[in-house]
Amino acid sequence: MRQLLLRPGAEELNYEIRGIVKKARQIEALGYPMTWENIGDPIQKHNHVPDWMKAIIADLLKEDKTYGYADSKGVLETRKFLANLNNEKGGSQITAEDILFFNGLGDAIAKLYQFLIPTARIIGPSPAYSTHSSAEAAHANTAPITYKLDPDNQWLPDMEDLYMKVKYNPSIVGILIINPDNPTGMVYPKEVLEGFVKIAEEFSLLLIADEIYQNITYNGIKAVALAEVIGSRPAISLKGISKEFPWPGSRCGWMEFYNRESSKEFAKLCQTLENAKMIEVCSTILPQLAIPRIMSHPEYHAYREQANAQIGQRSDWMREILGDIEGIKFNPTQGAFYNTIVFDEKLLNPHQTLPIEDARLQQLLDTWLSDSDMPLDKRFVYYLLASERICVVPISSFCSDLRGFRVTLLEENETVFKNTFERLGRAILQYLNSEV
Repeated sequence: MRQLLLRPGAEELNYEIRGIVKKARQIEALGYPMTWENIGDPIQKHNHVPDWMKAIIADLLKEDKTYGYADSKGVLETRKFLANLNNEKGGSQITAEDILFFNGLGDAIAKLYQFLIPTARIIGPSPAYSTHSSAEAAHANTAPITYKLDPDNQWLPDMEDLYMKVKYNPSIVGILIINPDNPTGMVYPKEVLEGFVKIAEEFSLLLIADEIYQNITYNGIKAVALAEVIGSRPAISLKGISKEFPWPGSRCGWMEFYNRESSKEFAKLCQTLENAKMIEVCSTILPQLAIPRIMSHPEYHAYREQANAQIGQRSDWMREILGDIEGIKFNPTQGAFYNTIVFDEKLLNPHQTLPIEDARLQQLLDTWLSDSDMPLDKRFVYYLLASERICVVPISSFCSDLRGFRVTLLEENETVFKNTFERLGRAILQYLNSEV
């Protein structure tokens, strides 16, 4: 080409959660079934969308307005409904004008980082959700800046690590919180959220909370919303319906702006995001129209409570199967539907294996392992693919120095769920003991 095509930072975009699928598909092409634990798609894992919810969507399809444009910010009726939901919590109060719809949170996240100047950095958690860390790295043309989540302390954030990085890096303008967390399944206690706010106040920072799993908690745990503790700080909450309804194919998410007039720079950012959406015209209208009807339906809360209880039960099963395996750090989940399992790194080495019976699979695996600099957790993940046909994601792909992998708690069939994690548990032990 006569000129470079990619802007600096574009190559930082990476999504191993879906990238691992390419290798799994190679195994499927050889005639093997695959157990998918790489992505948080409830529908793929046989979650049932209630008939009453389908009826609401079907009825909307009969209305002509479903086929038109919405306001650029989103359907006004829905934005009023969501503002009221937030305001009922008694924290930071908003109006419909403080809500902006996008085509999924991936779209919202990309837009958010796109309009920040490259020197303005958002520090986020590690292990990091790839959509955030990749977008932040791409906008800054360098590696993301992260604070540590501690597997030895229920995956709670290392607040001293966060504080020191903020204090000595003046380029940091905001803190990202993912609550409940993906990929760890941890839920922040209120006092931890208040700690984030305190740091933001001291250093005049923006707070961003990805709260898409806010209503997916279980086993006695409830999530506290950022709006409840934010006070007068400028903040953005990222929310959506992909997991909660569940309707991931709707690609429907939104931002809630808190205290937008508390900072001139923050007000300009909010207005810029709104202007960008006006240029696009609007986001998809059907799911927006469905939100108030579904969330105010008399069966909705009971549906969500039952779904959460089922995830909590699967969390207990996972703990019973994997919790006492030597050589890993296991924390029971509290929210969302993921768990991150970490290896004791002293027990990993580049000579460990799992048995591969099919020479074709071994040939594929040998090709995948040709990278001598491959993180050791990715090596385990590839062996697990070839040996057990279980697809998980290495935690080194979540912008982390830890070595482990992420799984989901989505499989609704009890027999399939238990069988999957019993096989996984045996594979962990076999791999760690294959060569010491």
